[in-house]
Amino acid sequence: MLDTLFKAGVNVVRLNFSHGDPSGQAKRAAEVRAAAARVGAEVGILADLPGPKIRIERFAEGKIKLTMGDRFDLVADANAPAGDQHQVGVSYLGLPQDVTAGDVLLLDDGLMQLQVTDVQGARIVTTVLNDGVLSDRKGLNKQGGGLSLGALTERDKELIGIVAKIGVDFIAVSFCRNAQDMQDARQIAKQHGCDAQLVSKIERTEAIENLVEIVEASDVVMVARGDLGVEIGDAELPGLQKKIIRESLAQNKVVITATQMLQSMVESPIPTRAEVLDVANAVIDGTDAVMLSAETAAGAYPVRAVEAMARICLGAEHQFEFDTDFEAAQRNLQRADQAIAMATMFLSEHIGLGGVVALTESGGTPRFLSRFRSNMPIYAFTRHDGARRQMAMMRGVFPINFDSRGLTPREAARAAIRLLVENERMGPGDRVVFTSGEHMETHGATNTLRLLEVGDDGRATGLGEL
Repeated sequence: MLDTLFKAGVNVVRLNFSHGDPSGQAKRAAEVRAAAARVGAEVGILADLPGPKIRIERFAEGKIKLTMGDRFDLVADANAPAGDQHQVGVSYLGLPQDVTAGDVLLLDDGLMQLQVTDVQGARIVTTVLNDGVLSDRKGLNKQGGGLSLGALTERDKELIGIVAKIGVDFIAVSFCRNAQDMQDARQIAKQHGCDAQLVSKIERTEAIENLVEIVEASDVVMVARGDLGVEIGDAELPGLQKKIIRESLAQNKVVITATQMLQSMVESPIPTRAEVLDVANAVIDGTDAVMLSAETAAGAYPVRAVEAMARICLGAEHQFEFDTDFEAAQRNLQRADQAIAMATMFLSEHIGLGGVVALTESGGTPRFLSRFRSNMPIYAFTRHDGARRQMAMMRGVFPINFDSRGLTPREAARAAIRLLVENERMGPGDRVVFTSGEHMETHGATNTLRLLEVGDDGRATGLGEL
């Protein structure tokens, strides 16, 4: 199944550490690596930390039915009895300190709503606002946010060490509130010798208030629309999605749009028209990646869902012409590779390139190149496995295994172009911009741009520096 999914267009696999045990997830990670090797794909692995997800505890009968107007209590006590028609325990023992009379608590992604009427020690007295069924371990949010629970639990801190040993490429921090949450996660990862990129999941009201600093402290940003939509309300979600994507692109960060993108395909072989538009609009907004969850994890049509997602993304890009917006690009360029990236994309708009070839160590230059949202393919050549897998998340970037050690920049350019011609990604007459550094094995050293043309014999010519 994994082989087929990768051929259909999967670039990154998310392992949800809210479910399963670490040994099982390690086995899945090994299966991902093996399948990617079989099909010759660069596939990243994203470890999604559970975070401080607040849940109700279990019911004696598994579930209950509530009626609007009923009194129903939440008990923040580790020794709370099994739930019944009148009460249930909650996992967050500090909840009574975070709520007051009048607050609305949202359970099961907002399907059940409770209004707080009183707080009596560890007991939160509420009134049920709508009819519905409530079952074991459903999630709990506070409408409008305001919960003081930190982002990294003790379990999360342990898991960072575990996923470091597994060798994941991305670590997603759930329910982050501010830059400090991301900095704490990065520090723990470094202590374990882990160079995975950190993904901030924007899913709390507090995260929106601190968006600029969170994006700055992240490598990748995820628009986690599930819990975010529950806390802020559906009407605010579309505008906030655009805001998060816009801020991420402005800071040269990779961005993911997630949650219920093709939800109907859990049971249906085709998406709804609304879902097609949702995915396409995320692409037009500038997202690097769109994510499937239940559609592939538990759905009846996982391969069809991936194929549909890929088809919609390509269709959106083909029908919506992206104009490279240099006016919106960062003006405070502080590194040579940023300047080279801007010059490269400026050239691509004026001389008709067949592609951009970037020799890279860490993936920094391809990331800057991809921020301009050009239609130009970016071929990123590197010998580092981790860098290739991380670049698989970037829009328009095609990572390629290439060892430039012992080669001069000119020799590397010829070899890279020859490889693209052999793989039928380029042909005679195609013009290419080639970027590299004078010191080929140094991170952040890209400082040279060359304009090349593929000759009739498939060799690169016109190796003049610009």
